[in-house]
Amino acid sequence: MPGTQRTAEGRGPVRYGPPAPQPGLPVLPELTAVIAAAAKRSAPEPPGGGESVREAACRHWGRRGLPTAPENVAAGPGAPALLLALLGAYGGDVMLPRPCPAWWTPQVRLLGRRAYHVPTPAECGGIPDPYALLETVRRVRAEGGDPRVLLLSVADDPTATVPPPEMLREACEAAGDAGLFVVSDESWRDTVHRPHDTLVLSPAEMLPDQAAVLLDLSGALLPAGWPAAVVRFPGTPRGTWLRARTLDVLTATGALVAGPVAGAAAYALDEPDAVAGRAYAAAALHGAVAAAAHRELLAVGALARPPQAGRHLYADLSPLRAGLARRGVRDAMELEDYLGGRLGAPTPGGQRFADELGALRVRLSTGPLLGATPQERLAALTARDPLGLPHVRRSLDLLGSVLAALSS
Repeated sequence: MPGTQRTAEGRGPVRYGPPAPQPGLPVLPELTAVIAAAAKRSAPEPPGGGESVREAACRHWGRRGLPTAPENVAAGPGAPALLLALLGAYGGDVMLPRPCPAWWTPQVRLLGRRAYHVPTPAECGGIPDPYALLETVRRVRAEGGDPRVLLLSVADDPTATVPPPEMLREACEAAGDAGLFVVSDESWRDTVHRPHDTLVLSPAEMLPDQAAVLLDLSGALLPAGWPAAVVRFPGTPRGTWLRARTLDVLTATGALVAGPVAGAAAYALDEPDAVAGRAYAAAALHGAVAAAAHRELLAVGALARPPQAGRHLYADLSPLRAGLARRGVRDAMELEDYLGGRLGAPTPGGQRFADELGALRVRLSTGPLLGATPQERLAALTARDPLGLPHVRRSLDLLGSVLAALSS
């Protein structure tokens, strides 16, 4: 049956994994003008990126309290390509939080390394519980494993949370005590919904000699169809060695940034008023819609941490297990199919994010709630009260009615 085949394919191979939540907004005219002006450029960037994009990345991090030199930066065509190169260069097994972004674990396994998932604290996702991390590293090493790297995120996909500074510090201290190199994915850092009320710190501030920072520009600055990312290495001899090894992998795999995209990336990293304004407005819009969706979840007794960043939220429908079971839904995979069919939008289950299959968790994206057309989504961006727009209200009402049916 065609439908059965699509469902099976959508669950299995990596190529059918869920993409990161998209903004659903038209591309900024200023960015379109930059890339159009460079369209005749036929040569790609050199491996690791040219001076323009690396210097712009340095200025970007400098504004966030992370002084950086261009020789400690590398650019690549998206975060997956850069992370694959970095992990391949560093070696060893990898520790990850549970849940974690859907694309992290396949990267580790593709390299033939082992991935070990550590529970997150009750308060947030993105980082491992420090005591569980130390115990897991001890056990893995006792069993012959070789954990060397900890992957974490300071603004998390899938949980949409930001770890409190004291918890991030404890996780970094545990990583330091365990001798782990930290890779901090900060792609969603600039999608924080309330930037004046939410403090976002980087592990590179706490472990300056033992942490790399990964930034995918599709998080807040560029469209996902223009792949570009940068990574910041420690300014140490070991950091220099790791960057050189990473460039070797990028060169061998041909993972180079397209010339026109590099120009747009450098422009966006400098955050001119148009780019910064769009990023701020988009984060506020997705924050307002995520908060409304969160209220719909709580109203029927579902669980979810309050969303703080990104274009999504992570819902636990375990309190609705009885209602779901009456509809033949008993695990996250079946929940993904059930909600996706009724909401008309992807709702990847927790199993995609290395969560337990039996836990009834899903990631809900806010992008589809903004409207069905570019015009509707742009109207939501510019509205004083986006929740009052008829098409946004209809989307939220549909979510509420689908959830309410499960509690009856």
